[in-house]
Amino acid sequence: MSFADLGLSPKLLEAISSAGYENPTPIQEQAIPPALEGRDVLGIAQTGTGKTASFTLPMIERLAKGRAKARMPRSLVLAPTRELAAQVSENFEKYGINHKLSMALLIGGVSFGDQDAKLTRGVDVLIATPGRLLDHFERGRLLLNGIEVMVVDEADRMLDMGFIPDIEKIFKLTPMTRQTLFFSATMPPEIQRITDQFLHNPVQVEVAKPATAAETITQRIVNVPSRDDKLKRAALRELLGHENVKNGIIFCNRKSTVDIVAKSLQKHGFNARPIHGDLAQAFRTETLDKFRNDEIQFLVASDVAARGLDIPAVSHVFNYDTPIHSDDYVHRIGRTGRAGRKGAAMMLVTPADGKYYDAILKTIGAKEIEALDFTKFFEENPVEDKRRRGKPDDKRKRPERSRSRRDERKSESTPDDEKPALESNKEEENVREARPPRRKSAAKKSSRRREGPSEPTVGLGDHVPAFMTREVAR
Repeated sequence: MSFADLGLSPKLLEAISSAGYENPTPIQEQAIPPALEGRDVLGIAQTGTGKTASFTLPMIERLAKGRAKARMPRSLVLAPTRELAAQVSENFEKYGINHKLSMALLIGGVSFGDQDAKLTRGVDVLIATPGRLLDHFERGRLLLNGIEVMVVDEADRMLDMGFIPDIEKIFKLTPMTRQTLFFSATMPPEIQRITDQFLHNPVQVEVAKPATAAETITQRIVNVPSRDDKLKRAALRELLGHENVKNGIIFCNRKSTVDIVAKSLQKHGFNARPIHGDLAQAFRTETLDKFRNDEIQFLVASDVAARGLDIPAVSHVFNYDTPIHSDDYVHRIGRTGRAGRKGAAMMLVTPADGKYYDAILKTIGAKEIEALDFTKFFEENPVEDKRRRGKPDDKRKRPERSRSRRDERKSESTPDDEKPALESNKEEENVREARPPRRKSAAKKSSRRREGPSEPTVGLGDHVPAFMTREVAR
């Protein structure tokens, strides 16, 4: 089947041909026709299958007629990350080259002024992350009651990032007559609840089992005997040199780990650069552009780059950290082996990652993943246990108190027959010292009683004062 068989206009077919695409992917074959008919679509497909074009092409076709009003966009695309939102905007520019459609990109890290200026002129296509979209709406700069088509991309990633309450709020701000195109790689119960609530009799398109890895990806692991970070970084560098790597993405679970690993690779001569959510947007955009243009060989990333980013020529994916959520593993390795290309995915697994590794095997439906033989490497790089700097027998004992010179002279001058008596006296002294000391207040009171006067107190005793013996006048 060709794109012409899907019912697209000649202008769109020309743009698709100029982009170098000839035949649609399975998700595009099944999603584009009902979307052109105006029906809601629920698309479920693994990452790298062409979901972006599945909603971009029918949206351009529908928006070809009509005109946008100020602050009232005609269509809305919600994306979980800035990088994915920017990528969707690139697809609209590429496929809408023959259409005069205006577009605005609302993401963080960019000034509100430029975005407000575009909204004031009116846009046909609004691409945004949920947080920045609601910021503009609460400022009174945006109205959503003119939305004709609404798209939610990478919905399961929205769930992971905590955007579901924002998504529900945005849905309620749009008209009930809108067309909704909802795409996700997996369908957790929370996502299913949203689709049941906001989609109207959708056409469900499922071209692959949810959360499955593409067959074009070769998966392997390296069993690291310790979770020591220094050993893991050494194993990663060995792995990068072991494979014939054109370029690769190295995933870490934490942003702080991303910075550490990138700095370590740079120190050892690797062409690497970090990318995560705490970095400036200009730096992130520049890093992705350089990676796409082969100016950077290794991209050390958090899960901000795990979903939706379309970088077709990634040869390898390396999981420095085993993903905590098994679905993230599928999304991470989905950055390679795209569009029918061959790819390779490697993962470092420590003994502490056992339960995460078992969950990944269950998710991808595999009994095990082939392990690379790194025995010789780990023998040459023994684990340094930071908790024990020496053997248990080598623990430092507390030195005995040295006797004073006076004690030494006393012991030398004391005859041997008197030493036992001295020792017994010392034992008695030790017993006395072991007894708890009496409180000072009690000792003072008892001393006062002993030191009191020996003569009886005058008055109120045997002695009667003279004034008490006087006669009382009657």
